[in-house]
Amino acid sequence: MKPRTREIVDAARELLDSDGTDALSMRRIAERLGIRAPSLYKHVPDKETLEAALIEDGFEEFADRLERAGDRGSLALEYRAFARDHRHLYRLMTDRPLPRDRLTPGVEERAAAPVVAAAGGDPDLARALWAFAHGMTILELNDRFPPGADLDAAWRVGLDSFGARQMVGSRPARPAGGGRGPII
Repeated sequence: MKPRTREIVDAARELLDSDGTDALSMRRIAERLGIRAPSLYKHVPDKETLEAALIEDGFEEFADRLERAGDRGSLALEYRAFARDHRHLYRLMTDRPLPRDRLTPGVEERAAAPVVAAAGGDPDLARALWAFAHGMTILELNDRFPPGADLDAAWRVGLDSFGARQMVGSRPARPAGGGRGPII
């Protein structure tokens, strides 16, 4: 990424982090940089390209965090922490169809790799783990659990249920990817 484009993406990230996805506009990004909005289009052709750059940065940061995690429990803690630390970015990354055609090849797979590894290479189990983690996370971000609900206990119970299924050996693990497309 060219330096000026990086500057634009960083300004967009600051705006996203502070004010959310609804505030993400080329006009507001230009104001943050002290330039006119049309000048942005010399470096970023449209808002969708800018959002894809933010999503890609998010996948990179997400992958860095998950790669440092150890066991499945630590992975879940990092997943949850990432979403809580970057709630607007997390929503941008997960609330709508992923613009895969605008992302650098391999970035999505890198973000998914720790989840696939935690699932023993089974892509279906990885998708189920991701769906559990995403569901718990988005419900937490949206304050949908009752006051006083023990979310840490709910995470433990959910993760334990996946561990029990894998230990029972209901089917052998398949290689990562399994020809079934992206995991997350």
